[in-house]
Amino acid sequence: MNIIYIYADDLGRGMLSCYGQTHFQTPNIDRLAAEGTRFSNAYGCAVCAPARASLLTGYHDCHAGAWSYTAAGIYRELSTGGRNYDEIRELINNTSFNERSDEVFLPHIARQAGLVTGQIGKLEWGFATTPERLAKHGWDYHYGYYDHARCHGFYPPFLFENGEMVEIPGNEHADCGVGYHNETPEKRQEFHSRGGMEVYSQDLFNEKIEAFIRDHKDEPFFLYHPSQLPHGPIATPEVHPGVRDAEGLTLYEKEYASMILRLDDTVGLIYDTLEELGILDDTVIIFSADNGHESSYYMEEGRCSGTGRTLDGRSIDHIDLNYTSEASGDVFDGNDGMSGCKRFTLEGGVRIPFIVRGPGNPTPGAVNEHLLANYDTMATMADLLDVPYPEWKDGLSFLPTLRGGEQAEPDYVVFAGNVGPALVTPDGWKVRYLTPVRRFQLFYLPDDCQETNNLATQKPEKLKEMATLLLKACDGNMYHGTWENHKSVRVDELLAGHGPEEAFPGHRRWQG
Repeated sequence: MNIIYIYADDLGRGMLSCYGQTHFQTPNIDRLAAEGTRFSNAYGCAVCAPARASLLTGYHDCHAGAWSYTAAGIYRELSTGGRNYDEIRELINNTSFNERSDEVFLPHIARQAGLVTGQIGKLEWGFATTPERLAKHGWDYHYGYYDHARCHGFYPPFLFENGEMVEIPGNEHADCGVGYHNETPEKRQEFHSRGGMEVYSQDLFNEKIEAFIRDHKDEPFFLYHPSQLPHGPIATPEVHPGVRDAEGLTLYEKEYASMILRLDDTVGLIYDTLEELGILDDTVIIFSADNGHESSYYMEEGRCSGTGRTLDGRSIDHIDLNYTSEASGDVFDGNDGMSGCKRFTLEGGVRIPFIVRGPGNPTPGAVNEHLLANYDTMATMADLLDVPYPEWKDGLSFLPTLRGGEQAEPDYVVFAGNVGPALVTPDGWKVRYLTPVRRFQLFYLPDDCQETNNLATQKPEKLKEMATLLLKACDGNMYHGTWENHKSVRVDELLAGHGPEEAFPGHRRWQG
């Protein structure tokens, strides 16, 4: 059996036609959904790097001190004359995951079952990585970026293949040709007159993906493709034919849609290659994303104000005023009618597309409401491949659901965010703890997907139940659900309104 995991970057589920997008179609992703299972209650993380670490380790991102990251942008020094490659590797390799000696990463699960492992695309860990770390995580082959900041450009002057730097002729910019936010004629002219941007990164990935599949067609493999698409700033060689004549969209919006359609083309390439080689029905294909929607990539004056302000100029704090498509002028409704966006624990920031196509699916085209999280992937893969799953992990296999059987729901899913952590239970209750203002919100999602009706005062017993679960998930400290760490405090103290000054000495108000 083969497994291919396609991981989109900042793809709100509302941007896919199988989840409701109406301005354009994503036919290849839709085909996976029509022949597989599409999940409606799947959760990622609020931000990219924790999501990738969560997927790779099987842990949620609210634990105490689980991860540490090297700052992004360090590999630019190879172009600007700073550190050399050996110095960069040494620095990154000394900034590591605080792992146990017997730690298991996602590729190790595949290896135990005899699968060849390959990763092609955006880096799989933190904000910078090295070949030593990739090998330690269990990848037999890897090709792509080693630096998160460089992934914001789509014309890299070099990439890495199994640790060796591979120069890309025709790409001349140290920043990989990073584009611009907020459409204006002046910015468009400046960007497109730069030159030195000849080879698009997704085209390189497509070549390597097809080659990997063909090279390993006679042996089981696990291929992981973390794409840059459609993370902004917008960059695409041309407007995609699938959206070229779309009505009601500006040129900038068509270019953003083109990035999604280029990823859809990659899905089609994978599907068609597998079918040609006769191994499609021996392959499980998973399509997902790291976090929710981000409309700030296609801001235009008077049309889309992005995720920080409403069209009428009000500041969105994601606490008392939520991001919504209507308020910000998002013509795509990328968060699928929910509130929130990337970085925040509102549903639009963490609810993700999740589609699985593979052998043994009894109900092709089904929409499943099973509650699952990004960090359940490792458990499910272990179950699928019949290898041991480490008992200390957080994930729960949803393989019985994929096969049409009965299974217990998880007690909850939990995730961190810029203004604190949140937790959702299978029956639709959700609690958020808001670190800047030191209070809780409680929502019943089946009646309130935009999280506008805070039930915290009306349902004190339910709030205490949910807050207790959240505090436990955060290892006794709600601030583990942010990028801050503070000492533990009891639920009743939090419910009484004690804030960081009393309960968390040294607290710094979030300013992101």
